[in-house]
Amino acid sequence: MKSRTSDSPSQSLFRSANCDARYGAALAAILALILALAALGSGARNALQYQRSAVAHGQWWRLIGAHLVHLGWEHALLNGAGLALLWVLFAREFTPRRWLWILCCSMLAIDAGLWFLRPTVDWYLGASGVLHGALAAGACALYRRGDGVGAALMLALIVKLVYEQQSGKSLLMGDLPLLADAHLFGVLGGLIGAFVPRPSAKPV
Repeated sequence: MKSRTSDSPSQSLFRSANCDARYGAALAAILALILALAALGSGARNALQYQRSAVAHGQWWRLIGAHLVHLGWEHALLNGAGLALLWVLFAREFTPRRWLWILCCSMLAIDAGLWFLRPTVDWYLGASGVLHGALAAGACALYRRGDGVGAALMLALIVKLVYEQQSGKSLLMGDLPLLADAHLFGVLGGLIGAFVPRPSAKPV
């Protein structure tokens, strides 16, 4: 007799891919947001992308929105596929709250890096920088629990970052324009988020 608590084959598949229950719903919601913004076209891009002059005039929402909008469908789909892959690999390596902290650290590192260290960068958009931060955090989590895959992923990530810094080209994005520093800053932010504890609420 089958136990009531045992998973069906489809449930086991979704669970192994970190796409069951709230995990699957969260992934679907994020992908839907990215694709919806892509469908809105240039209007969403112009309103949300990082523009140095606009941020200087108080449009702070661009510091978050820039990581959600893309150059077009190809860009959005590539980053959406990257998100789905990272989700399958790492979604359960940290709690949802910890992941939120990691992603916020990655976004903050990118925004601060561009603002303070790269003042000649006038605009930026896309989720790839934050995804690099998530990859770094997830790879470190695997390594810290003794999984050799984590070390291999970190080595591959370092090689990718060095190649991008020296060539100015992306290994994965084809002819799409690349801001290599955003990937580098995103990785640094992801590592900070993975190792530095999330601030806790002060006791009442």
